[in-house]
Amino acid sequence: MSRSAASSRPESNEARAKRWRLSRRAVTLALVAGAFFAGLSLDHVARAARRDGGQPYRPLDIFADVLAYVENGYVEDVKEKDLVYGAIEGMVGRLDPHSQFMRPEVSRALKEETSGEFDGVGLELTVKDDQLVVMSPIADAPGERAGILPGDRILRIDGAPTRDLPLADAIRRMKGAAGTKIALEIMREGFKVPQALTLVRDRVRTQSVEWRVLDSERGHVLVKVKTFQERTDTALKKGLDGARTQLGGEIRGLVLDLRNDPGGLLDQAVRVADRFLREGVIVSTEGRGRRSVEVERARSKDTEPSYPMIVLVNRGTASASEIVAGALQDHGRAVVMGTQTFGKGSVQSVIDLEDGSGLKLTVARYFTPKHRSIQELGISPDVVVDGGAPSARLEEGPGEKDLYRHFKNGAGPSPGATASRSVGAGSDYQLRTAVDYLRAASIFKGAQPPVGTSSVKR
Repeated sequence: MSRSAASSRPESNEARAKRWRLSRRAVTLALVAGAFFAGLSLDHVARAARRDGGQPYRPLDIFADVLAYVENGYVEDVKEKDLVYGAIEGMVGRLDPHSQFMRPEVSRALKEETSGEFDGVGLELTVKDDQLVVMSPIADAPGERAGILPGDRILRIDGAPTRDLPLADAIRRMKGAAGTKIALEIMREGFKVPQALTLVRDRVRTQSVEWRVLDSERGHVLVKVKTFQERTDTALKKGLDGARTQLGGEIRGLVLDLRNDPGGLLDQAVRVADRFLREGVIVSTEGRGRRSVEVERARSKDTEPSYPMIVLVNRGTASASEIVAGALQDHGRAVVMGTQTFGKGSVQSVIDLEDGSGLKLTVARYFTPKHRSIQELGISPDVVVDGGAPSARLEEGPGEKDLYRHFKNGAGPSPGATASRSVGAGSDYQLRTAVDYLRAASIFKGAQPPVGTSSVKR
């Protein structure tokens, strides 16, 4: 029989299962050999073997059997890669909601997003109670232009229901070439029936930093950080320098707006916080069993002057933006104002795989300078200021504690400051209140110790 004829003959279930077992054993030998030469993981392998009667990778035999039966016996042809990808997605789906296996197209999209450009509708999504929920719309993207708000539930995408839909699949369906249409069915608190929207995908270009002068006489400036992506710290520096140029002098009060900032790159959050701190811990991260502990500290180079500073936060403030808010709060560098933040206190590492797919895996918890974990709890503002208008309120939106399979804080209630309550007036109540606080700081300048004195060291 020729090689071409032999290769076209269907492989039996037993033969395929045997091939997978051989592959599994080869992988096992490679893992054990790697552990031996690295000198790190043999004890883990030995413990796993004791737990499973000397066969730590026995479940892979079951996987090989099931894969063989599906491939050879299922009523329709299926691709092996799709089956394996689905199995990996199921495995990672048993972890916390921020760990994710990303097929090649999703992995590429994530890299585009962190670079600041991608094609889509511009919605940050999460899953709450098996429903797809908007965490934050990206400014000036199709989603925001259509009026979609944080907390909105997306019931259908192009007519297909989203209940129980994996987050990775939902993100993949949202992506698409600029100019193509997508139909969404939205449900919101106060709606009697779902609302149907048709959006046109666009090239979403996220400018991570925006700024403007609030009061030229008093030297007050607003800087809004929308997301932490590549070059966010560089954009922040340009914005602050641009504000000084427009003022014709130094900044004398700053509002740092982190509302609806879903986070992003950890290193950029560290650099942004470092720009306002002269010394001390910014954030520490701890892996499983405290086996990997890293501490990021502030450096005095290029630190901004110690002008009064307000940080605005809300339920849409998550992850990297919470790191910045927590660091500035713990050091007494800024007054944190607004409403309780999202509460994502974990760090993900993105691992590129050889076929272009990727694994986003939760590898550590992070802690504020005072070693507070904000997992589930969020950052408690020093001054609570409601959004005012119902459309601006995010308290009904999901937080980390609402997500399926989120891990617990384990540290008890957050030791945040007792919050006073203040509600302003106008189109942006929180910003107006922040401006009032800066004006008060200008009036009483010199009556208090200098803002920005670092008091937390490790």
